Amino acid sequence: MALSLAGVPFNSSGREGGVARAPGALRAAGLAARTGATDTGGVAFAPLSPARSPSSGLLAEEALVSMVVATREVVSGIMAAGDSPIVLGGDCPVLLGGLAAARQRHGTVGLLLVDGHQDAYPPHASLSGEAADCEVYLALGLPTEGLPEPLRAPLVEPRQVTMLGPRDRATIARDGVASLEDRVALHSDVELIVRGPGAVAGSAARDLVEEAPVWWLHTDLDVLSTEALGAVDYPQPGGLSWDQLTEVVTAALRVGGCAGWSVTIYNPDLDPDGAAARRIVEFVAEGAAAWSEPARGGRPRAARPDAS
Repeated sequence: MALSLAGVPFNSSGREGGVARAPGALRAAGLAARTGATDTGGVAFAPLSPARSPSSGLLAEEALVSMVVATREVVSGIMAAGDSPIVLGGDCPVLLGGLAAARQRHGTVGLLLVDGHQDAYPPHASLSGEAADCEVYLALGLPTEGLPEPLRAPLVEPRQVTMLGPRDRATIARDGVASLEDRVALHSDVELIVRGPGAVAGSAARDLVEEAPVWWLHTDLDVLSTEALGAVDYPQPGGLSWDQLTEVVTAALRVGGCAGWSVTIYNPDLDPDGAAARRIVEFVAEGAAAWSEPARGGRPRAARPDAS
């Protein structure tokens, strides 16, 4: 299986720097060589701006829409060439472009979200206005006024979504926002640790492919504990160790059916010696190796033909 990297230097705050520097930092840390992937370069999109749209409630709306469309096209090109995409954020809305490409190619797609947050705020309810609070809400096509056209169409159904690792239930409740735990399959960080990260992830991925044989893996690195990775913008108590996160991702990828993988929310500005970048590279390399293994139980890597 051939891998291709696509870097998306997007920051939902509408500002340059921070997580927008992550793709470059991970390249500099040797990600392409370590994974054996082809580096397709960066995804270009409209300039970032911290202005919040009064219609949608989103910061940097023009750049967000441009980024989602451009990422979709780049990922579609990678898939058309027969390669498997690894999309490097930036922050979590890069997921929308990957999901859109997978849906465009396969007709339907599932989502395995490995994340410390549910990311399901309605845009107008987000205190920050950052799309990184909202990308799952947008992917589900839940009601939102004033959204521009490219963000309106649902990309996944609730039954096609599984979340592993969220630990922000108290914050969601404090902000008066509805949790998705009664609409999607959700396994908290505590459940993963108690039941075994690999066991839960493997079972969850097998259940997911019954609903959506082709699925997208999204890894937000703030699913890790602050002790494991401090170079994130929104730390919170709890979380996984590197070994536990690696178990989650490798167990899921070995099930088969993964169409693409996005890795987000690393801030190089908080990693002055580059140690976190090097650890992320090792993690992605371990995941890539598991992804390349034959699927257990004979499941195909591409479970659904092109819908076009």
